[in-house]
Amino acid sequence: MAGWFRRLLHKPKPSSVESSLNSSHSASSSPSSSSSSTKSSSCSATSSIPLSPVPAPDISASDSPRWGKSYDVCVCHSEGDLELVEELVSYLEGQPESLRCFLQLRDAAAGGALGAELCDAVRGSHCWVLLITPAFLKDPWCQFQMHQALAEAPVANGRTIPVLRGVDRREYPKELRNIYYISMALKESSFRQIRDSVLRYLQELCRSSTSGME
Repeated sequence: MAGWFRRLLHKPKPSSVESSLNSSHSASSSPSSSSSSTKSSSCSATSSIPLSPVPAPDISASDSPRWGKSYDVCVCHSEGDLELVEELVSYLEGQPESLRCFLQLRDAAAGGALGAELCDAVRGSHCWVLLITPAFLKDPWCQFQMHQALAEAPVANGRTIPVLRGVDRREYPKELRNIYYISMALKESSFRQIRDSVLRYLQELCRSSTSGME
């Protein structure tokens, strides 16, 4: 019994070398975690930096290609839809951008030939709003103006803006099948969509003009 107690008292302590190795290992693992923490905070800081939005071009600048044509938009319509068209034109012209609209009964030259005036209006406008109603589909002059617009810009590039009112989609002119249309269910909402479509085209026109000059 006494011998067992004496052996316990004389049990060797861990060597100083082992203690040194253990403390060294603990210290060496610390920079790694510190580095990882630094990288994590660095990534977090980088990802939190907001991206600056690309500003829209100023379509009203003095050197804007917008001024290369007499009108921003030509509204093609039947005579029976004049009241609605006058509301639309008043809305567009009252916007901060003061969109310039061609309205046939107001802006056509007195004494001018109808066909020539319609052609000039199409060529002198950036965009064309086609107000497609039952009366539009029956009016040969509306069909004439629609075909003039398509001849001027045969590719769907945002210049032709069909608007359906009181017409079933099955009656949508086959010549326009590759162009999305606006369905005029709510007048105010449709007016905003038309305005946005015209502004989108004019802004893209300005961007293309700027990039072409660079």
